[in-house]
Amino acid sequence: MIRRLFHHKHKENNIEELIEAAQAGDEEIQNQLLSQYQPFIAKSVSEVCKRYIDSSKDDEFSIGLMAFHEAIQSYSKDKGSSFLSFAKLVVKRKVIDYIRYEQNHVVTASLDDEHDDEQLENPQEIQAAKDRFEKESQNWQRKTEIEDYNEKLQEFKLSFSELSEVAPKHRDARESAISVARVIYEDELLLQFVQTKKKLPIKDLSTKVSVSKKTLERNRKFILAIVILMSEDYVYLKEYVKGV
Repeated sequence: MIRRLFHHKHKENNIEELIEAAQAGDEEIQNQLLSQYQPFIAKSVSEVCKRYIDSSKDDEFSIGLMAFHEAIQSYSKDKGSSFLSFAKLVVKRKVIDYIRYEQNHVVTASLDDEHDDEQLENPQEIQAAKDRFEKESQNWQRKTEIEDYNEKLQEFKLSFSELSEVAPKHRDARESAISVARVIYEDELLLQFVQTKKKLPIKDLSTKVSVSKKTLERNRKFILAIVILMSEDYVYLKEYVKGV
């Protein structure tokens, strides 16, 4: 049974079955997933580190492997994201956190060893160094989310750069479009339609919102983009719609 599942070229629907089995306590399938997807993990880690990752030597790969295991246990298809998309984001975030910790540790240790007197007199300098690394890691994570989001948009024949052009110009219109996107996100059938058909269910949607079909069609691309955003595990990009 396990071999048969693993020999279907790892199609996404097959992966979903394997994830469910692993979450139910099948350790053999879990170990198979961790083994089979090591190249995927190494590639994801490499994209963060900007260098070749050796699975037998690099600590960053070990962090990525643990993060992939965490993704297996915490994944929920109800969120709308595919497992591999979710796992990639989890792996990258954990590696970024690890790099940030290591950088902060090195900076603090360096200041302790080489400038002990100065450290006592200038705690602001130490804090400034930590703040600088924190800012760099946040920028790195934002960049990762943007790249991942752009890949999702391409599945709908959209692009990140296109959002500024298709976004409603007036605030009220934007808020209305975001509210429509939230209705879709919170409705299982509507969300499933969007994810499978890659388009808006205009007819069904018009019965659930107080927006005309003409307006829905005009803001179609923007609404789709927001639905995608809501469906993914983005920390920074979701600030765009927070509170609306």
